[in-house]
Amino acid sequence: MTETTGKTAHDIAPGGRAPDGSARAGQQADGPAKAGGTRAVGAPDGPAAGGVGLAQDQFLSVVSRDEAAARFRAALRPRPVGTEMVALADSLGRVLAADVAAPVDAPPFDRAVVDGFAVRAADLTGASEAAPVRLRLTGETIACGVSPTRPVATGMAATIATGGPIPRGADAVVMIEWTEPDPIEAGVVRVGRPVLPGQNVSFAGSDIARGEILIRRGSLIGAREIGMLATVGLASVPVVRRPVVAVLSTGDELVAPGEALRPAAVYDANGPMVAAAVAENGCVPLLLGAIPDDAAALRAAIDDAFERADAVILSGGTSKGAGDLTYRLVAGLGEPGIVVHGVALKPGKPLLLAVADGKPVVVLPGFPTSAMFTFHDLVAPVLRLMAGLPERAETTVTATLPARVPSDLGRTEFVMVSLIARGGERLAYPLGKGSGAVTAFGRADGFFSIDALADHALAGATVAVTLLSGSAEAPDLAIVGSHCVGLDAVTGVLADGGWTSRVVPVGSLGGLAALKRGECDLAPIHLIHPETGRYNVNHLDPDMTLIPGWLRRQGIVFRADDGRFAGRDLDQVLALVATVPDLLMVNRNAGSGTRLLMDRLLKGLRPAGYWNQPKSHNAVGAAVAQGRADWGLAIEPVARDNGLGFLAVGPEHYDFAARTADLDRPAMAAFRAALDDPAVAERLAALGFTRANGNGVSG
Repeated sequence: MTETTGKTAHDIAPGGRAPDGSARAGQQADGPAKAGGTRAVGAPDGPAAGGVGLAQDQFLSVVSRDEAAARFRAALRPRPVGTEMVALADSLGRVLAADVAAPVDAPPFDRAVVDGFAVRAADLTGASEAAPVRLRLTGETIACGVSPTRPVATGMAATIATGGPIPRGADAVVMIEWTEPDPIEAGVVRVGRPVLPGQNVSFAGSDIARGEILIRRGSLIGAREIGMLATVGLASVPVVRRPVVAVLSTGDELVAPGEALRPAAVYDANGPMVAAAVAENGCVPLLLGAIPDDAAALRAAIDDAFERADAVILSGGTSKGAGDLTYRLVAGLGEPGIVVHGVALKPGKPLLLAVADGKPVVVLPGFPTSAMFTFHDLVAPVLRLMAGLPERAETTVTATLPARVPSDLGRTEFVMVSLIARGGERLAYPLGKGSGAVTAFGRADGFFSIDALADHALAGATVAVTLLSGSAEAPDLAIVGSHCVGLDAVTGVLADGGWTSRVVPVGSLGGLAALKRGECDLAPIHLIHPETGRYNVNHLDPDMTLIPGWLRRQGIVFRADDGRFAGRDLDQVLALVATVPDLLMVNRNAGSGTRLLMDRLLKGLRPAGYWNQPKSHNAVGAAVAQGRADWGLAIEPVARDNGLGFLAVGPEHYDFAARTADLDRPAMAAFRAALDDPAVAERLAALGFTRANGNGVSG
């Protein structure tokens, strides 16, 4: 399930063959090499049964992104998988499989397009308001759905409604606004304006002619297309059959959402996420759940998926670790087999692309961001072609990088970013959460690439950002700095009021730096001054104002059953960790307010674990709760949620820095009003937070 790098002399060539064309290195452990169409897959009863002690007989053979795409398409030659007839009511969103010719005219008869009188145009030559023409009515009123029975002879007119069929003899319709009843003789109408032949008449076939191609094949059927098809009476239409795509996750560590999370396990996010992405791209997902790393179980699941679906997508099992069995099983599904195993991408290097007897078989990396990025970049375009859809059009915007972004030489790196517009400039903030983060892809506005030959992107560089949603609309408020769960309550109230906000967590010092550069509206901070012990107020520039947020208690967290902390006060605990070498701490990242507080408490000490520097309170709590560390500094809700002991250090101020000149902006006024909203106060109280006064004194 991990992304790996490197290759050896045993790297295989496309199709699961060694570079010299022989069978895969280590093929003996898997049974005989494939001959013709005979399937040869990993044998669970051999020495490597279940993956225990499995020889690493498959190594990544890394190719460029463009070569990977070219190999995959050349082997697959993607095209629609077939056609089917569906009811008109079920055709929304489907792709038309054949040209549709109109079986009837539309309209099917000549009809009036206004309310008035059906007339002979020649009878009204010279008519005017001063000299109106008198016409005798036929005595028939023609409405929609009513077939006329009386012809319009010379000097006559028939009362007609919009949509009514034109009676025999009439060749025009005069609007009712240009007529009036004759004041002397009943059954007579006076017309004060002439008309031309055909005026106010929609003739049969003028909209759609019988035999005309109404909609071309390949068109996506929407509401307008359904309207046209219904107009000519079609109850069913031929559409491209949606490919069935089997989706499996692999790994002993996976637990289905809704089940209890056992130790060292994670919930299967890839399966549901990839299945949803399959549906978004015009296919029918067949979600088959998570399969453990067991050769027999995997072989059965993959064979079942291959028989039932037009394509198979797995996640996990792409790297060269001894526990990864998936690639060996995929290699035996059919010809030509594996065409790519390893792409020079970050994220997504261990991607595996195969074609088996005309079906695509893909093994995505196990990490969520890697899985989703490689799916959308290399797999979704192929699936769309199989579904008869055009490849998705990409929208690209330019943006400026606010900070330097390091990269690995030798791999094209795709960097997920969040976009913020400031002063006519668009900024791209990297979401540096790693390929294992679901939110890196889920919350990104887009991505830009760093060339494989570069080891960084410069601060201030202009980059081309490919949008994931097709829109780069700027939020009303850009909030850059330290994140807190209490902030979600405020942004929620803002959203209820129609205000949009973008939160980019970069730490307190990073937020202040962004505010100084004019890159955001608000910088959430909790920075203690090392000399005065006051929070936040000493860190502001003269042109900034502090908006009071809330107080939250920071404290030393430890496992409740750890007797080494029992009965000790703060000074005693700090003395203890300074003298007991096997008490392992977990720290916080440099630039965070919690790190500044920790350094103030330690007074220059560097206990064991000091350089373990996660970026959130939750990570500190998890490290202690899971026994990877013995103590750390975190806010009280984290201790409560993890069942940890909590030794209070004191309240800290979580406030918001803003430029004074911006305070009167409507969005800023809405933010300050949200801070005082009762719903926010209730949420903060539930978290154990209280509103701050803004003086920075913790008391």
